[in-house]
Amino acid sequence: MSNQHLIGHDEAWRVWRSAIAGTRTHHGWILAGREGLGKASFARGAAAELVAEPGVPQPPIESHPDILTLSPLPANDDEAKKRDDGKPYLLKRNISVDQVREIQRRLTTRPTLGRRRAVIIDSADLLEKGAVNALLKSLEEPPVGTFFLLVVHALGRLLPTVRSRCTVVRFHPLSEAEVARALDLAAPGLDIETRRAALAVAGGSPGAALAFAEQDLGKAQALYARIIEHGDHDLSLRGALSGAIGARPDRERLAAAIEAARMTVVGALSKVDDAGRLRLAEAHARLVRLAGEAPIYNFDPSMLMMEIGSLLASAAPTREGAR
Repeated sequence: MSNQHLIGHDEAWRVWRSAIAGTRTHHGWILAGREGLGKASFARGAAAELVAEPGVPQPPIESHPDILTLSPLPANDDEAKKRDDGKPYLLKRNISVDQVREIQRRLTTRPTLGRRRAVIIDSADLLEKGAVNALLKSLEEPPVGTFFLLVVHALGRLLPTVRSRCTVVRFHPLSEAEVARALDLAAPGLDIETRRAALAVAGGSPGAALAFAEQDLGKAQALYARIIEHGDHDLSLRGALSGAIGARPDRERLAAAIEAARMTVVGALSKVDDAGRLRLAEAHARLVRLAGEAPIYNFDPSMLMMEIGSLLASAAPTREGAR
């Protein structure tokens, strides 16, 4: 991947390139910010710059011997087969201690093509407790020439002992124009309704915009916007929401539907008075809680969409919302 295709985060690039141009580059880096901002893409591009050597041809990042990536494995053997067949597959919830130890065994040798090696952890939020403790040993005594790039979506969930051993680079939401450019590069040819809806719920996150667009939830988002603005006294809009999600949505589609509802609430905050903001804040908190419960409980999709619709209706500036 060429860095010219990475959009935004100029300050993060300035900090990184200034550091690696020096003689004492810090060995541990935390790339922190909400999910979907492009931190993992930044990590891959930064790793490619780190390991490059003048006059030495560099293989693609995916097969580079000096760029090691830790991320959750397929959930089970069936999901691993889907991965091997090039199909979408589900992941385990955590990065295990065995995965960290396997990487550490590879760090006992010197880098292959040059003086430096990069280890990307995507994301460090998902390290199980034993894996964090194992990683700490490498951060405390890093092998010569090895640098760690930790992608982190929620910095507060990372142990202080890990944070204290790393340089933190914060990633901020992109402008709407930058998100639009990223979306057009990643998914050219989107229909107008889907593109408009994806940008409306992105909140500065290209990843969120793309995930939404891939799930084809434009109709659902339009219904969200109508409910939160006008309410839904006769339940007709909530009934339409149940149809918009589909009969058998997978976990990713349900997550995208909840996130789209949450961002619809966020987008409405600037358009209401103090009482309206209080209702929206309550709906937002309940949607966040629902997002955490959805992967654990086997919700009926239609009932889940009805629940989302009811939360949005409770925040509408109507009698229903005032109850």
